[in-house]
Amino acid sequence: MENIAKKPNFVLAFIKKNIVFSIATFAAILSCFFVLPDAQYIDYFDFKTLVSLFVMLAVISALRHISFFRILANKIIKVFKTTRSAITALVFITYFASMLIANDMALVTFLPLGYFVLATTKKEKYMAFTFIMQTIAANLGGMITPFGNPQNLYLYNTFDIATAEFFAIMWKPTVVSIVLIVICCMFIKNEPLECGKTTNKKLDVKKALVYFAFFAYAIIIVFRVVPYWTGLLVIPVLYFMDRQAVFDVDYVLLLTFCMFFVFSGNLTRIPAVNDFFAGLLDKNTLLTGVLSCQVISNVPSAILLSGFTADYANLLVAVNIGGCGSLISSLASLITFKHFTLYQPGKAKGYLLLAHALNFGFLAVLVATSFLL
Repeated sequence: MENIAKKPNFVLAFIKKNIVFSIATFAAILSCFFVLPDAQYIDYFDFKTLVSLFVMLAVISALRHISFFRILANKIIKVFKTTRSAITALVFITYFASMLIANDMALVTFLPLGYFVLATTKKEKYMAFTFIMQTIAANLGGMITPFGNPQNLYLYNTFDIATAEFFAIMWKPTVVSIVLIVICCMFIKNEPLECGKTTNKKLDVKKALVYFAFFAYAIIIVFRVVPYWTGLLVIPVLYFMDRQAVFDVDYVLLLTFCMFFVFSGNLTRIPAVNDFFAGLLDKNTLLTGVLSCQVISNVPSAILLSGFTADYANLLVAVNIGGCGSLISSLASLITFKHFTLYQPGKAKGYLLLAHALNFGFLAVLVATSFLL
């Protein structure tokens, strides 16, 4: 009886911890009542995106287990001696890391480092600003590469976008975002800073080389050089070298994609819904995409709206810059908020006020420049 009583608490805790997945699952199940399951369901799933994302997540987990990112970041941080330079370094480490390891993984890796630097040097007063800027950097840094943000990987594969065209679409908002980040970091006081203790752990070079080989292979898969299913070869190798890396993959994120594949696939088969979204996107794809991100987040917006428009260029920009704004506009923002409340409980209100001010400020400038440039 005691175990049964605990089950509802476990379910509730899981829902709260994985709110985006829970919403996606509810939406997928609800849509099944309007479009009953049939043979067409299998066509909803983009297996190339799922396999590519799995390989990326598995390799990143393995690299984190050998402290590669922490060792690298610690070496970089030692160079900087002031709050402004150290925080700017943390923000841009996150920015450039998101280009390669995806925005969510960049935050999971470097938010703890940001806390470590600020806490050991007694500069906790900058923690909210640093975390928010790292989140903005992760969301906007990942938009320049097809694999930097999950929605990029999906749209890149769904619309079969040429690599050169992808960069041509995204370089302008990328330049604007870098300028904005630099301007914001200049407002930090240039106080003397001495970094505290850093890790003395040495890098396992042999494992790192193997993991980087798989990482390079994952990139090759994204660029369609080899069949996507060959990426599954990473499972037996990683299981032998670091089985925990396979277990630590964010399977909830992968299942979230699957749920939204079902939801969006079903919506495209409902004539009334199809006409509604098609009408909105015909009027303005960019604004529709940005507003959708504020309500249902950027990844599900990309999956949902892609079924109603051929204007992938504006949709691509929208679901990337739309990651700025509300707390639920991106999964990355929720990850950061969870970390911040863990490190500084009781300061959530101040964090949310500053986060929304900075995020909506970035969003306003990025939307305006996207129309003008």
